[in-house]
Amino acid sequence: MTQETSGGIKPKHQRLVLILLAVGALIGASLLAMVALQDQASYFYVPEDIEANPPEPGQAIRLGGMVETGSIQTAADGVTTEFVVHDGIARVPVTYTGILPDLFVENSGVVADGRMDANGVFVADQLLAKHDENYTPRELEEMTAEQMRAELQESVE
Repeated sequence: MTQETSGGIKPKHQRLVLILLAVGALIGASLLAMVALQDQASYFYVPEDIEANPPEPGQAIRLGGMVETGSIQTAADGVTTEFVVHDGIARVPVTYTGILPDLFVENSGVVADGRMDANGVFVADQLLAKHDENYTPRELEEMTAEQMRAELQESVE
């Protein structure tokens, strides 16, 4: 004699159907997430990578390297900046429209989000200026170690 539910399905088969539905839902959610994130994913390139294997124009990428000394030029509109990013091997011209980060200077690290245009120029949407491990905020540059300790103590209290 077998045990059946009101629908006529055995409990063992009910569990199997629930497990299959859960696995199907998990696969569906994973595929949906992958499709949604595919447009948001940007690949990290250094100038050498762009020179060796350039991405397609319009593809979202992230460019990292050093700002070349003497390459920063501001356009007449005051908000468009052109500069060159290098990695010691290759160079990539970059154009950016917007307010530059405070740490953005020549011969410093930069990471830019954007895309290559048809002319081989990287059009940046966002710039992130990097600093070295010895970074000190401008406000603290002139302070002695004793003054810094006093300022820190004051901010903690």
